[in-house]
Amino acid sequence: MKPTNYHLFDFMDFDLELKKNESLWKAYKPTAVVEKDGDILVTVPFQKQVLANDMAPDTNVAQETHTLIIRQYEPGIIRLFMGFDGEQPSDTSEMLQMSARVKHSPLHAELKDDQWVITDNGGVCRAVINMQQPVLDRWSELLPDPQETLDLRLFPDGKHEVRLAAYDHFSPPRYDALPLGYCKTEGKNDRATLSFECKLNECFAGTGERFEKMDLSGQTFFLKNQDGQGVNNRRTYKNIPFYLSSRMYGVFYHTTAHSKLSLAGVSTRSVEFMSDQALIDVFIIGGDTVEEILRGYRDLTGYPSMPPLWSFGVWMSRMTYFSADEVNAICDRLRKEHYPCDVIHLDTGWFKTDWLCEWKFNEERFPDPKKFVQDLLKKGFKVSLWQLPYVAEDAEQIDEARKNNYICKLTKQQDSEGSNFSALDYAGTIDFTSEKATEWYKGLLKRLLDMGVKCIKTDFGENIHMDATYENMSPELLNNLYALLYQKAAYEITKDVTGDGIVWARAAWAGCQRYPLHWGGDSCSSWDGLAGSLRGGLHFGLSGFAFWSHDVPGFHTLPNFMNSVVQDDVYMRWTQFGVFSSHIRYHGTNKREPWHYPNIAPMVKRWWKLRYKLIPYILRESEKATHSGSTIVQALIFHHPEDNNCWHIDDEYYFGDDFLVAPVMSSDNCRDIYLPEGEWVEFFTGDRFSVSDGGKWLKDIETPLDRMPVFVRKGAVIPVYPEDVDSTDDMDMSKVENIIIDDNFKGITF
Repeated sequence: MKPTNYHLFDFMDFDLELKKNESLWKAYKPTAVVEKDGDILVTVPFQKQVLANDMAPDTNVAQETHTLIIRQYEPGIIRLFMGFDGEQPSDTSEMLQMSARVKHSPLHAELKDDQWVITDNGGVCRAVINMQQPVLDRWSELLPDPQETLDLRLFPDGKHEVRLAAYDHFSPPRYDALPLGYCKTEGKNDRATLSFECKLNECFAGTGERFEKMDLSGQTFFLKNQDGQGVNNRRTYKNIPFYLSSRMYGVFYHTTAHSKLSLAGVSTRSVEFMSDQALIDVFIIGGDTVEEILRGYRDLTGYPSMPPLWSFGVWMSRMTYFSADEVNAICDRLRKEHYPCDVIHLDTGWFKTDWLCEWKFNEERFPDPKKFVQDLLKKGFKVSLWQLPYVAEDAEQIDEARKNNYICKLTKQQDSEGSNFSALDYAGTIDFTSEKATEWYKGLLKRLLDMGVKCIKTDFGENIHMDATYENMSPELLNNLYALLYQKAAYEITKDVTGDGIVWARAAWAGCQRYPLHWGGDSCSSWDGLAGSLRGGLHFGLSGFAFWSHDVPGFHTLPNFMNSVVQDDVYMRWTQFGVFSSHIRYHGTNKREPWHYPNIAPMVKRWWKLRYKLIPYILRESEKATHSGSTIVQALIFHHPEDNNCWHIDDEYYFGDDFLVAPVMSSDNCRDIYLPEGEWVEFFTGDRFSVSDGGKWLKDIETPLDRMPVFVRKGAVIPVYPEDVDSTDDMDMSKVENIIIDDNFKGITF
């Protein structure tokens, strides 16, 4: 649809011809403010608007009133809730998993000088509702006066102000954002909007695995999970209804509904949110650091759990291995040539028919699956298996699934969405809103896990059958939440059987960080694929997730999707990026084993060995991330939110708290490097850089293919494993040594 550049149509989704029976209702000045059970209840009248491009009150229709609930939580969180159909706020949902740190803090309201001042028990101001009349110097009656508005300022941590967008209009009829409003279609409440004021030069980040530049200001996103089909477009597998502002606050929209989020995109004066559900439930989180704000978000939605030690080693895969003999030959060669490796992943080819997921090994090509898995375990290889959450028409389980309603009931036949390379007819989506269906699915996985399989790749899950019925939720509300229910089920049964809480997941929504780990989907084996992957990982880490990986060296090739050659330098540079990521897995549509790249294979082996040397450091930083707001791949703003440059740099990152990594992303073997303020030591050479009074650019830094620019903080203590190993099974953590980055450090050799 061509944009109109008018709020009513482009953001609020009204019919362009205004022929539908729909209406917009705008919030007016509150008529009452009362205290109840520690909350502040604000009575807000809403005035229906004339159905026209220019807004004007429809005074022939009586106002409707709804109650805005303001609730304070410690540490530093304010909740705004308004249910337009009588809903009440709840602290329980699939997305919420509130920590012991979250405590309801009673609020009190007092009217002072035509303002409702809302304070906590300590007298700290947490909100102000302005009831004052605007000061006028009237000289013209040419235009109507502006309508009443809801003017509310919030101070979630008692310091940082977040204000509703009370006055985002040109002339009074021409509005670009509403502080609070809702819509009706055919007389039924069906969507709602809330907007916050945006300041000059305000920057934004987060919102999920967003393949965009670091500062998201000026962008408008549709928060609906779908198959991303690459990492260089607006589609994404992982929408998270949370954003972070450079003014040091974050906002979590507690919903699963399809939604829009405009970060100063529709209007440069406002952050606008619209939900396809007539409900507003928003948590505003204040803090002095990015880590503090993200910890507040995790206090609400849950903390990541710690993946097992072996998962931090190298994973080897391609799409796909087809037999036990093929897998054993690859694993034997890895061991014989001392490429350290912990995981062998079997993608779509371990079934009777490629891609036809029946959760069973092909008996001809894998004649004794349990022995196959157990023999690999003895060699130090954990087995990971691909599957997906749909049952195909030709699957062995289809009759059982239909009879027992383990899959949704289709209301009409649908074409498959996403990367269904097999062109299979997926007859239904497993219904994880049903306890029976969830237990049935867990049983399918348990048979595999009982053989010794250690991880399930929970692929897909972004798209579900929409023209269908599910036991306990509409498809419109289930679509985004589905990833969480799916991954939770696989994670729980894996942890129950193996003791290790882990999945390998592609989709995500709020709360999925509790069930690590996630990877970046089907990137191209190219420089733009590498750059897009890193951008996605940086925003994902700013959306509450600690553990994230990507396919090394990209998933598919160009111009021929499965058959073009991966260039040696792309393979090598992506390997270096993988070594300095939370997890490293080789995967893609064609050859991924390093010996297929003989010119660089010796270099690859050295970098793998470096990865294993760094595992003690990665473990330390990972443990830290499970009880804080930290992550492993960190945008520079984690440590330098006051440095405006860092809000615009998306090709560098912190690896944990001590490493600064600048991947090379071109065949030129050259790049500019930004060093933030601090004392930095080049990890491989020992060269020193002192940066004060802001950051410093190093221009046109040449880096040979066997090196990557990596810096470490002066004074840091880096735990390392001192010996070469074939897998983490060979590690004795009592042997870990510390490298101290002091004046005696001359660079690490590997």
